[in-house]
Amino acid sequence: MPFSLLFRTLGLPAALMAAGAALALEPATGDVLLTVTGEIGQTNAADEAHLDLDLLVELGTTEFETETIWTDGPQTFVGVELIDLLAALDAEGDTLRAVALNDYAVEIPVSDAVEGGPIIAFLRNGEEMSVREKGPLWLVYPYDNAPEYRAEVIYARSIWQLARIEVQP
Repeated sequence: MPFSLLFRTLGLPAALMAAGAALALEPATGDVLLTVTGEIGQTNAADEAHLDLDLLVELGTTEFETETIWTDGPQTFVGVELIDLLAALDAEGDTLRAVALNDYAVEIPVSDAVEGGPIIAFLRNGEEMSVREKGPLWLVYPYDNAPEYRAEVIYARSIWQLARIEVQP
């Protein structure tokens, strides 16, 4: 099912959402933090979507606090929900191939992209994350919110230094 059918309020004008109209993705004007390719309907650079911090923020942000196996104590993460990113790009696929700056790659089922699920975090405890601190982007699940998020398979999908996502059929 196309994610355009799953649009939630993303700060888009209600009239556009009601009409089912797609909003053109503006070009990135800052440093590109995330490149999305593959089965997407919205692009801003040839057949790709290049997203800088401003474009990510425009998609709507969410915040949650959770503990992780890589940090000490509760951490507050701010980012865009994976479901919102996929909806905004009119993504259609079953699998996401997420790739880090060091070419580490994981496959994430699109079914993980649910409301209240994982976010592409760009702030941790109110600060942007450096590459050394697992940034600038980290796919984080709300581990404390559900027991199924505290599993080895989910930890393996929690890719930090995220640079690219390919939406695959």
